[in-house]
Amino acid sequence: MSEAKFEEASGVSLSGMPATDEVALTPEQALANLRGPDLGVRYYAAWWLGRFQVNTPEVIDALLESLADESDRTLEGGYPLRRNAARALGKLGDPRVVPGLMRCLDCEDFYVREAAVQSLGALGDRSCVPVLMNFLVGGLEVAQPAPGSVRLPQPYNDIVEALGMLGATEAIPLIEPFLNHPFDLVQYAAARAMYELTQNPVYAERLVKALGGDKLALRRSALADLGAIGYLPAAEAIAQTLAENSLKLIALKGVLEREVQTTELPQLSAGAIRVMTLMDELL
Repeated sequence: MSEAKFEEASGVSLSGMPATDEVALTPEQALANLRGPDLGVRYYAAWWLGRFQVNTPEVIDALLESLADESDRTLEGGYPLRRNAARALGKLGDPRVVPGLMRCLDCEDFYVREAAVQSLGALGDRSCVPVLMNFLVGGLEVAQPAPGSVRLPQPYNDIVEALGMLGATEAIPLIEPFLNHPFDLVQYAAARAMYELTQNPVYAERLVKALGGDKLALRRSALADLGAIGYLPAAEAIAQTLAENSLKLIALKGVLEREVQTTELPQLSAGAIRVMTLMDELL
């Protein structure tokens, strides 16, 4: 499960603070903190502004400036403030941040690149599609960990998911080989994207099958993916998955929302009623 999925599903922020924030701040204070000298306070302020979707020109400018921050750097060379700023910008819905996020794709910090890709997918601006597709050129041969490492050179699961979210049907030939990637999470991302781009249930059923896997972390990820694509036939399997009820409810909520979008209100479809019943039984 990616960091962004974990935050959304668990209610725990990447700053280590609960998503139900207890620190009393105003948008003005958070903005001032982001531009202040204390690195920890700046890191938290970036998360807070994204969490509460404070979308003003001043906030956007400050977060974009934070994408180039050099002061908040770990001993390993990572850029924590840049990571939180990139995540926050993806939640504010302003397309003018896309060029700044695309520049982050060249950052040496893997997690900055990961956060930028996730935000580009969430923003829905297709101008980044050619750049994201370029990461997949070379297929599985280049998408392998470096010798002695367990981490991939690029956040391939997030790249593939973003292309699916962006409706990049032109990327299908590049995404399809990743269904056979040796990493399960990348396979799941490819199945999710292929379903979004083709609506072929064979890809969604791969995620349903993953709900019965041995590893809890993988079951959690499959739950998140099925909720994201709103795959109605998975509803019963989601409810029966050996995972936390809170995560199953989040996945079912995604299924319900997708089903309601395809139904002429105020009538509810039989599928929507079935999902609501499953949710009630989990409460």
